[in-house]
Formats: sequence, structure tokens, C-alpha cells
Amino acid sequence: MAGHSKWANIKHKKAAADSARGKIFSKIAKEIIVAAAAGGGNVDDNIQLRALVQKAKGVSMPKDNIERAIKKGTGELEGGTLEEGSYECYAAGGIAVVVKVLTDNKNRSASEVRHAFTKAGTELAPPGSVSRMFQRKGQIFIDKDQTDEDTLMDVALEAGAEDLKTDGDQFEVITEPNDFDNVSDAITKAGIEMAESEITMIPDLVTEVTDVDQAKKIMGFIEALEALDDVQDVYSNFDITDEIAAQLDSE
Repeated sequence: MAGHSKWANIKHKKAAADSARGKIFSKIAKEIIVAAAAGGGNVDDNIQLRALVQKAKGVSMPKDNIERAIKKGTGELEGGTLEEGSYECYAAGGIAVVVKVLTDNKNRSASEVRHAFTKAGTELAPPGSVSRMFQRKGQIFIDKDQTDEDTLMDVALEAGAEDLKTDGDQFEVITEPNDFDNVSDAITKAGIEMAESEITMIPDLVTEVTDVDQAKKIMGFIEALEALDDVQDVYSNFDITDEIAAQLDSE
């Protein structure tokens, strides 16, 4: 989900519980493997890997797990061969959903995702029919106690950032994927700590869900997908009102 979404904010609050179950460790480890395979295992030379290591430390992922994932990516240990996959559908109310997987068994991941779709009463959409509603962007979140807006704007825009937004108690920096590394590096060199940073998919248009039952149904579907071991990311174009967000947050 795009960072401005209230659903994304609710999801962030679940991170501690997810990490306690160990699922988030597995997902971050896979991201680290891919980043290390693409750019090497030195965090000083691989900005994406450095961001992922920071992300891993942020959820208290053990150092040994991080180092093992890096070595799998660089080929020093076995188990670093992962394939990417993508599945698309329209959920309740026509909400667009794109599922990204990283797997060592594409047949298994395809079967599991299709089963989740069927349980939710939806079907697999043709490739590209849903994802065309999203743009691939770099997204960086920075807590407001780290810097002020003018300073961050100067640093980020000078490095090639596309936009800077305010999102609650955080700043959100948007970049083109090709500019993501430069902007991330410039922010780090300016002594500003990033809370989160990733290449993600942001919807062109957001559909606001105003019915609490529909919101629960969609969120339940997305959470079921995220619980699958091979699923790396789930992107959607729905947002919820402040009133419904408050109800969901209190449950």
C-alpha cells in the first residue's frame, strides 16, 4: 500500500506482532538475498542492501539471520536462488490488488495464491490488467523528529526526488526507481535517519472504502495473502475514512 493510506498506517502498527511470529524475518531475508545477489554483499557499496539491513535491525532481526541472507545472495551459502512472480485480481467492491512473490517453487506459490483468491470469491486477472493502475516508485519515510521539512526538501529534491509529502508524524519522499539510490544516499549522508525505504507500487487513483464491513473483508483478504510464506508484497488501491480507521484500530 502507498504510505499515505490509513490502511498502511494500521498495517505498520501490526509489524511488531508479525515479527514475533517470524514471518517478517523471512520476508526481509528474501529481500536481502535478492539485493545482495544484484548488488553485492557490501552494505557500503549497495544502498538497497543497506536500507534492508536497517529495516531488519528495526524489527530486531538477529544478526546471524541477516548475515546468512547476505551470504545466500552472494553465493557463499546455498539457498539463494529465488524467482519473482506476480498475480493480480479485483477484490470486493472492485478494489485493485497486485501480489508479488519471491519463491524457490513457482508452482507452489501459484497454487497458494490462487487458493486465497478463490476463498475470497475472486479470480486471477490477466497479467497487466490490474498492475497498469499502479506506478513503480521509490518511497522513503522519515520521522519528523529527524529533520525539518525545508532541510529535507533541499536534500531530497537536489538529489532527484520527485515529491515530498507530509504523512502524519512522518515525511514521505517519492522518487523514480532510477533515482531511489541517489536520494536515499543523499538523505543518509545528510545525517537524516530513514524510518523505511523501498521500491514500491503506488496507485494512480485511490478508492476510498466507507463501509466498515467491506473494509474488514478487504483487509482480511490482504492479510491472508500476506500470511503466505512466498508472498513478499501486496499492493492495493483502497483507503479508508478516519472514522473507519478509528474503529478498526480499536478492535
